[in-house]
Amino acid sequence: MYTREEISKQKQAFWTAFGKYMRPVLSADGLPVSWLNYKTGVPGISFKMDADRDHAVIMILLSNSNATIQQAHYDQFLQLKGMLEDSLEEQDWIWQQADREIAGKNNSTISKTLKGVNVLNPSDWAAIISFLKPRIIALDNFWSMTKPAFEL
Repeated sequence: MYTREEISKQKQAFWTAFGKYMRPVLSADGLPVSWLNYKTGVPGISFKMDADRDHAVIMILLSNSNATIQQAHYDQFLQLKGMLEDSLEEQDWIWQQADREIAGKNNSTISKTLKGVNVLNPSDWAAIISFLKPRIIALDNFWSMTKPAFEL
C-alpha cells in the first residue's frame, strides 16, 4: 500500500521522465512544445494525458463554460472525425458528449485508454510512454491542420 505522498512522488517521477523523453520532439510546425501541458490556443479545448494504478489515458477535453460553444466544438470534431482517425491511425477512440462530470463541469471527451498498466510500477513506464507518445504527436499533427476551424 502506498501513501499519498509516495503516489504523488512516483507520478511526478513518471511525468518528469516523460517530459524529458519528449523534450527533443518538435511540434508538427517544427517548434518546441510542452507536451505535458499542451496548449491548443483555443479556450475550452485541451489535450490531456493521465496515468494511474490501472490505466493510462489520453483525451481531447472539451470544457467550454458556454454550452453552445462546447457543442459547436464537439460537432466540429465529429465533422473532422475521419481526419482525426487518419492522423491517429486508429478508429477506436471513445466519444462522450457532455454526459459526465470532470472537475465539477459537464465536459465532452474523445479518449483512448490503455488498461492494465500501473504508473506506480516503473517497469510499466515504457508501455505507458509507448502508448502516449505517438498519440499526443498525432493529436498535434491533427491540430496543426485543423486549429483554424475551431477558432470561433
